[in-house]
Amino acid sequence: MECCGGVRRERYAEGGKEREARSAEHGCTGGGGGGAAAHRIAQVRVDGAVFRMGDSHGDGYPSDGELPVHAVELSQFEIDATTVTNADFDAFVRATGHVTDAERFGFSAVFQHALAADPADVMSGASRTPWWIGVRGADWQHPGGRHSSIEGHGDHPVVHVSWFDAHAYCEWAGRRLPTEAEWEAASRGGLEGARYPWGDRLLAEPHGPDGEPTPSGGWRCNIWQGSFPYLNLLDDGWSTTAPVRAFEPNWWGLYQTVGNVWEWCADWFAPDYYAHSPRRDPCGPTDGDARVLRGGSYLCHESYCRRYRNAARSANTPDSSTGNAGFRTADRPTSAARAGAGS
Repeated sequence: MECCGGVRRERYAEGGKEREARSAEHGCTGGGGGGAAAHRIAQVRVDGAVFRMGDSHGDGYPSDGELPVHAVELSQFEIDATTVTNADFDAFVRATGHVTDAERFGFSAVFQHALAADPADVMSGASRTPWWIGVRGADWQHPGGRHSSIEGHGDHPVVHVSWFDAHAYCEWAGRRLPTEAEWEAASRGGLEGARYPWGDRLLAEPHGPDGEPTPSGGWRCNIWQGSFPYLNLLDDGWSTTAPVRAFEPNWWGLYQTVGNVWEWCADWFAPDYYAHSPRRDPCGPTDGDARVLRGGSYLCHESYCRRYRNAARSANTPDSSTGNAGFRTADRPTSAARAGAGS
């Protein structure tokens, strides 16, 4: 699967360092790191309940596996109100000395219009998605390449982080990545079957009850307006990432679960998983070659990537990193602890 957030590291003709074999735990359990006090993102508690997971509108792509719609029963958990920001990730790096995959491999994927690099830094474009360019020196501190920076963008979501980088942050913070079932339930905010976190209509009314113009021209999320991938009209006010609280939250208080940046989830990806997934606290397949991404990004457009929806799924290899993928974290007793408690 390749979309606005699915370009894989191995798609580039030049790879810098060879891809390394790496392993990590499956992802349904929490971490045990020592940085919990430093994780200061506001939390949203999601009570245990049953919800219907999947695409109720026929909007999805068959290969993404958004069907069948099925009932899922989740235990109570907490999830970050926002994605992890540059400032949050900086605290982690300062405390641990963590080196991201983008830094280790020496390059990451940058969207063509966000490029800020020397010509010698530009590698070949991804074969199937040429608007994604491999750029030497692009990383979480230099999202467009070595001539860019995150100065003044501490409240923007961190990007150019791989699944492994997100997992490392969770280990440090005593957190974990949400399962995709938890992510979807939280994104829906109690709106059963809705397309978006706020309902079924993409745009708000252009004017509010007081007659004043609606903020961001009625746009409720940060996605592409115009002709992708050539012209972005910027009707929502943003060309790449927006601050994590730039748009209104859903009913439960989660900000920007759709648009802005793709969000890594714990699960391995399989397009047929919904056909046989367990009803209670599903954690995804036991193995795979790609991890789930949710929510879409600032590059999503209806003509190419209608994945800025609650039910939409994507995936990427866990060592891949791009300029439009980040993460938020969750907390919950481990599966073993729940079983021991008779839950």
